[in-house]
Amino acid sequence: MKKTSNKKKVIAGSALAFGLLIPQATPSITYADVMDKDIVKLRILETTDIHVNLSNYDYYQDTVTDKYGLAKTATLIKQARAESQNSLLFDNGDLIQGNPLGDYVAKEDPLQDGEIHPVYKAMNLLDYDAGNVGNHEFNYGLDFLGTSLKGSNFPYVNANVYVDDKDGNPDNDKNYFIPYEILDRTVVDEDGEEHAIKVGVIGFVPPQIMQWDKGNLEGKVIAKDIIETANKFVPQMKADGADVIVAIPHSGIGNVTQEGMEENATYDLSKVEGINAILFGHSHGVFPSDSYSGIEGVDVKKGTINGVGSVMPGSWGDHLGLVDLELELKDGKWNVTNTQASTRSILNPDGTPAVEADQSILDAVKEEHEATIEWVRSAVGETTSPINSYFALVSDDPSVQIVTNAQKWYIEKYIKGTEYDGIPVLSAGAPFKAGTRANPDYYTDIPAGEIAIKNVSDLYLYPNTLQAVLLTGADVKEWLEMSAGQFNQIDPSTSEEQNLVNGDYRSYNFDVIDGVTYEIDVTKPSKYDAEGALVNKDSNRIKNLKFNGKAIDPNKQFIVATNNYRATGKFPGVKNSEIIVKSPDENRNVIIDYIMEKKTIDPEADGNWSFTPVKGNTNIVFETSLKAQNYIKDARKYKFLGEQDSGFGKYSIKLKESDGTNPGQEKKENRGFITNLISNVANLLK
Repeated sequence: MKKTSNKKKVIAGSALAFGLLIPQATPSITYADVMDKDIVKLRILETTDIHVNLSNYDYYQDTVTDKYGLAKTATLIKQARAESQNSLLFDNGDLIQGNPLGDYVAKEDPLQDGEIHPVYKAMNLLDYDAGNVGNHEFNYGLDFLGTSLKGSNFPYVNANVYVDDKDGNPDNDKNYFIPYEILDRTVVDEDGEEHAIKVGVIGFVPPQIMQWDKGNLEGKVIAKDIIETANKFVPQMKADGADVIVAIPHSGIGNVTQEGMEENATYDLSKVEGINAILFGHSHGVFPSDSYSGIEGVDVKKGTINGVGSVMPGSWGDHLGLVDLELELKDGKWNVTNTQASTRSILNPDGTPAVEADQSILDAVKEEHEATIEWVRSAVGETTSPINSYFALVSDDPSVQIVTNAQKWYIEKYIKGTEYDGIPVLSAGAPFKAGTRANPDYYTDIPAGEIAIKNVSDLYLYPNTLQAVLLTGADVKEWLEMSAGQFNQIDPSTSEEQNLVNGDYRSYNFDVIDGVTYEIDVTKPSKYDAEGALVNKDSNRIKNLKFNGKAIDPNKQFIVATNNYRATGKFPGVKNSEIIVKSPDENRNVIIDYIMEKKTIDPEADGNWSFTPVKGNTNIVFETSLKAQNYIKDARKYKFLGEQDSGFGKYSIKLKESDGTNPGQEKKENRGFITNLISNVANLLK
């Protein structure tokens, strides 16, 4: 493997020339031996979860941003490469979906065979060594994914997605993608000598893709457990001559104890013998960082998990991941002697830009970028008042209300004249942009007036399709019990500060179900954990659940409009339901059609849910955008307490008084009463 060395072992002679004494009692180690070590420093770089954010541009706010974009990351990549003689660059997926540019290329001006997707116009310029597919790569279907991947100049790997052999055979071993690659590279050691080295790279995706994209994947592929797959292929990679193995799981760290088929399996992957570096993602977090300190086997200073150098560089190109390996050649084999993982941000610690955007990347995607901007600016209707999600996690919210209204409108038309006509239709929606994943700017904020496509994309981020499930009143309650995990348990006996919102619970799982009214009692423990496992079977947070003003009948049938992600998932209350509508229409397009038909919409939330009053002298707080203070309507309920180091604002919330069992609903009912009264008076005067 190693080229013939011409090193001159002169250290011993030099030492004598300078009058140094060389001990004779320990002949096993000589100065020549020390200087003749073959040491290679290999830098491995990662991007992940770009989500089509190629330009540093916010399509929802229609403005340039310094906070994300591959064009910014590209500058970091070039800087990191310039510092190292030997480097490799990998991407970890969730690349082709996630913003209006991705939708434009997939839906509005569909990519054709022979055309290069803009993500590869950009990434080919950066000379990536390999890529892995993320779960969102499947959102537009396998055909579009295949067409997109043809534009990549670098290989793609994935080991745990297999061809469905139609026989339901779990032992099917025909991979859908190339499971791994052995990259032949030439590296330079610390003495300037060149060596041939084989770098094995293997990729993984959460097996939950079979739930999340069931409509695109069922009958075509199957997905297997990440760890089981790694244990199968890593020894094969070693047998094929891999000197160094890099694993690229599109998967978060996960729990120390796992049971198989995990969505987040990186921790267990670090225990698979033979893996030298792990480039992970999916969770949109940053590793190494203090937020992961305290986990058994994790060293956040070295950036290792169970001794393996590991990195997760955020999302949308806001960070670059680096794993620096020191390799030593011993007895014909390369051994990792030191590891240091780290990330670099496109922002300075004070929030100012650390780098400029790379102009070559901006130029490469200019055509599609400008077409997307023109598309998202086109109008679909008007709103009578602002729509924002600043309070979406602590009160009924207009940004969710519009979604649930549109879904209900669609499903009621869809079932008209069918066997389901007459069954009450409810509608479930969740806040997608509510400071998600520790981003203080990640909120919906649409001013009153014209609503454009960019605003609808802001209301509904994902290309989900509308579906409806048939379930019972009892199922509705369990669904809501799961959603109520969004909140921490509040102790009414203490005046110590208590945070209302559970930061570990994903906001897109906080479903509000419109068409029923209910309260959430946060003094009770959550019935389910964030994964849907029953943890407190006797706890009931959902109180006063009513339909048409009466306690809900647990046996009564309901149709609930939702999306394909939720309808095919494992949420309590939903997992055993029957899907009765599988619409081909995306939820976003349904919202656009709804607004276009209504022309002018009233985005006020109907207040169908509230918190059960909490007695005692409690001090309850939550975090949201600093901008939220401009939208406080009830100064008795909310108070701005100040800015946090995180960039969020801290607010207090009063849960002492009942808000009249749903004030927004009362307001609309009162408005209707007054309208009818005026109409009746007018008729009497005729």
